[in-house]
Amino acid sequence: MTHRRNPCPINRYTAYLRAMWSLAIAMVCGVAVGCGGAEASRRGDDSTTPERSASLLSGERTGDQHRCDANKDNREVSEYDTSGDEYPDVRKVFQSVGDGGLTRLILICREADLNGDGTKDVVRHYTDEGRPLREEADRNFDGKMDEVTYFESGRIIRQELDSNGNGQVDTKVFYERGKPLRSERDMAGRSSAGKWQPDRWEYFEKGRMVRMGTDLDGDGRVDRWDRDAEYHHQLEAERAKERAAESEEEAEEQS
Repeated sequence: MTHRRNPCPINRYTAYLRAMWSLAIAMVCGVAVGCGGAEASRRGDDSTTPERSASLLSGERTGDQHRCDANKDNREVSEYDTSGDEYPDVRKVFQSVGDGGLTRLILICREADLNGDGTKDVVRHYTDEGRPLREEADRNFDGKMDEVTYFESGRIIRQELDSNGNGQVDTKVFYERGKPLRSERDMAGRSSAGKWQPDRWEYFEKGRMVRMGTDLDGDGRVDRWDRDAEYHHQLEAERAKERAAESEEEAEEQS
């Protein structure tokens, strides 16, 4: 049977969003599960026959390309069909830890096929404690990962993107408390794997870019600053109101 493909390239981003929602639903299966629960999930849904289930779990389905490594001792696999096309589009790899009755499974890798072409487009790796560590994604479904997200203590701290598909990182976004703080871009393409050379810096407040600095001559220093004038006007107006309110409070206290 031929695996169904996304019929319209224009709808790829829509498929991406829908599949990400399906992937979020699949996450309710949990990070750490007991042996009994893991055995039930490995059997798949009620419509999966033992023969077909064995084939899927061994990765033998034609055209299905996995990115999580399950070929190690004490690792087990669960697969889920979240799109209803009778093919699993989410695959989880668990590591068995502990001895005897204290054995449990920890999620170490999860991957998803977002557009139904048989290739996993998103893969997330986890720490030994089951917290997110790194996620790689193929945003344009060309078979190559172009976005890497890094986590610390379960929170996103940095994203690295290859926006033009040349195999080199050209954008880095830094986060604080889960929100973008600043980004660095290599617009001229001067960076290499060993040296990062950005020429544009963008700064965010409340999820909005408020200023941008650009290096025009390639010396690594900002030559021109561009600011969001509307945002700064709003900010000044808010600060003026705060100062007026403080003045009124002081006047009332002195009267």
